[in-house]
Amino acid sequence: MADGMMRTQNFYAFEWLTGKVADCDPNFPTTLHAWDGERLELGNVDTAYFGFVQEGEATLVTASGQFTLQAGMYFSANNALTVSGGRGIVMARELHQAFFTVGGPVEPQGRLKYIDGCTDSLLIAPVKMGDPCLNLLYFPPGIDQTSHTHPSDRIGVVYSGRGECETPEGIIPLEPGVMFRIPYEGHHKFRTFDSEMRVIAYHPDSDFGPQDENHPMINRTIVDGVSASKIDSIRTK
Repeated sequence: MADGMMRTQNFYAFEWLTGKVADCDPNFPTTLHAWDGERLELGNVDTAYFGFVQEGEATLVTASGQFTLQAGMYFSANNALTVSGGRGIVMARELHQAFFTVGGPVEPQGRLKYIDGCTDSLLIAPVKMGDPCLNLLYFPPGIDQTSHTHPSDRIGVVYSGRGECETPEGIIPLEPGVMFRIPYEGHHKFRTFDSEMRVIAYHPDSDFGPQDENHPMINRTIVDGVSASKIDSIRTK
């Protein structure tokens, strides 16, 4: 058990640590890492990395080049990277390859309706259905969520604002820089009071995304008035 961790059965909260912070969902092997100024170097083969800059200015170096990222920006990369300067988190997902992505900074609120007045945005979408994704979750002031679970771990960090997470075992306060892991099937709910809150949440899997027989390119290819997605004889095998 790492130093600086507050734990209930359904929610793990970490004060800011560096290096490897936690091993996560065994069904979708993911490791949470963090850096704070010093260089974080990761280099596992057949591993995708999903990262977020919490504070300051960070330098990301990957096989695609060197990039300067500001607070609120996010990225995905494969196999090897170094990141230094500023402060942030990286989720390493084994046995997966992501698209190289740099994006952000995140917006003030989410673009999609979620539950109980919250909104979210899909920052890094699954390349194919079932793949990992990275999300922004926005809580307005005065939110009292419905208690719920997820079928896989949720991993991330509080980016801005304040609130709390309630589990059957107790309440954990949340503020900027608190990293967390919600184990799969862990019962929890988030609350805010006089402050809004923005959370970055990584999901190691998804039930959403393009499929070989259902994606914009094939759906909008029309042969004699019929979508190519409906014509088995011409679809790439």
